[in-house]
Amino acid sequence: MPDVIKRCAWCGSDPLYVAYHDHEWGVPEYDSRALWEKLVLDGFQAGLSWITILRKRETFREVFEGFDPERVAVWEEAEIARALQNPGIIRHRGKIEAAVKSARLFLEIEESEGFSPFIWSFVGGRPIQNHFAAMSDVPAKTAESEAMSKALKKRGFNFCGPVITYAFMQACGLVNDHMTGCPCHARIKALSPA
Repeated sequence: MPDVIKRCAWCGSDPLYVAYHDHEWGVPEYDSRALWEKLVLDGFQAGLSWITILRKRETFREVFEGFDPERVAVWEEAEIARALQNPGIIRHRGKIEAAVKSARLFLEIEESEGFSPFIWSFVGGRPIQNHFAAMSDVPAKTAESEAMSKALKKRGFNFCGPVITYAFMQACGLVNDHMTGCPCHARIKALSPA
């Protein structure tokens, strides 16, 4: 009988989800633009499942001009209206407008302190290594995600509550929430600075 990889149960058997789990989720991300893209996508996820966003991610990238914050920051009503007509993304005016606003806010933070250092400051600059044996042990939010949410909202970001920011932190490797029995747990831990 072949060995069965014991991945985190949340990814199921969908090939797209499995690839995302194995190669992206939890890998520490330090690139400011990539962090902003993921934060925007997590905002679009509010009220939906991540697989819905993942299936639409490439179209999101096309519509939002490669998630180039300088391009998105200058969007006006014409670009928002065009995005609202595209069935390949989540057509929610509030979320699209929030993405445009967040591009402007991203540029301000990037210029003043750097978006990546700002985001990583909530975990002291290094990933938190959790050791959960079951998905039921994983919290929906933490003190760190609440602090990040509060700081983002204070700067003007929307769709960034503490549950969304915790999902963002998990996805971008600010926390390692792969189950201890998942082979990715040790691999991700090894990628993190000592």
